[in-house]
Amino acid sequence: MRLLHTADWHLGKTLEGRSRLAEQEQFLDELADIVEREKIDAVLMAGDAFDTVNPPAAAEQLFYESISRLSDKGKRPVVVIAGNHDNPDRLSAASPLAGQQGIYLIGQPQMELLSIPVPAAREKLNVAALAYPSESRLSEVLSKDLEELQLRNKYDEKIRGVFAKMCEGYCHDTVNVAMSHIYVAGGSSTDSERPIEVGGAYTVAATSLPEQAQYVALGHLHRPQNIKRAKTLSRYSGSPLAYSFSEAGYAKSVSIADIKPGGEANVSEIFLSSGRPLVKWRAEQGISQVHSWLDEGRDRNAWVDLEISLTDQLSLEQIHGLRKAHTGILHIRPVFAASNSHGETESLQKNVPLEERFLKFYEKQTGGAKPDDEVMKLFLELASEQGEEEGEQG
Repeated sequence: MRLLHTADWHLGKTLEGRSRLAEQEQFLDELADIVEREKIDAVLMAGDAFDTVNPPAAAEQLFYESISRLSDKGKRPVVVIAGNHDNPDRLSAASPLAGQQGIYLIGQPQMELLSIPVPAAREKLNVAALAYPSESRLSEVLSKDLEELQLRNKYDEKIRGVFAKMCEGYCHDTVNVAMSHIYVAGGSSTDSERPIEVGGAYTVAATSLPEQAQYVALGHLHRPQNIKRAKTLSRYSGSPLAYSFSEAGYAKSVSIADIKPGGEANVSEIFLSSGRPLVKWRAEQGISQVHSWLDEGRDRNAWVDLEISLTDQLSLEQIHGLRKAHTGILHIRPVFAASNSHGETESLQKNVPLEERFLKFYEKQTGGAKPDDEVMKLFLELASEQGEEEGEQG
């Protein structure tokens, strides 16, 4: 049986207010092509279909159209579990209709093992599908009067028990997998994941993942990775798009698991080409270097985090010019060269002229920028007024 494992679509998610829906649609078109080309028998989507519990209508429409397309009128089963970003009841509300197309929408954690006929493989797939198991979704209060270590052990014990119960239904002549949207200790995270562990309390040990499963499909962490120390092959498929600049340079992919009843899973990656990459520009030679990059068309289709070494602040006109030249520039962060003046490390002395003292103060507060004539004039006027007031009071 050939399974495709994906997760963390985050449909409707924006980047600094910029819509990613067109990129997400591009990914789902690519995914539909992959399942056809790779002759996928079933699809496992391990949570965070949406980015919020109240997603835009366009994101919901894209989701339902896409999973319907993947299922191919029930010929290819699709299993979707809720992640921590999803509204579990809203996700599963369409189950009566989705079920008719071989689509399984699991919103709340449950103890029931899914037993799914897979027509293309002429075999049965058993899935221990555990939707995001928060305390409230587990309908249990685990944290009462417990310290963090006790809570972590209690939570880990609960998750291990839920998996053990579901896995009791595994058979030797079926393909047996597990899936969940959890944080497994030791996984490598990025800035774009909303934490689901409180200081480490809601963390699952790698050794608590079900050993009886032939493969464990995980969601939540956006970087594709296998879980070390797990007793069976356990993997995060990662997100299909980069959702923060901490993911710049990551190769995005979906995972394919080839599994026979009673055998070990053989996992491979299919790398994705969809979406605009996230890149970081570091212009150590100043704004002229940025203009050179713009002239050569560098990263024309990317979202850009720009850092520029400067000796003075950029004007609004310069900032607007950069954004107009490259619509993907999201952040523009000036980095001012540190002053080599020995006076910067000394306390200001009364015999140092007022203008010079203000200049040093301004450079220190702004990271090295120099005040323009208008700012200096305004400061001197205020200082003069303050001096007159003090003289009158004296």
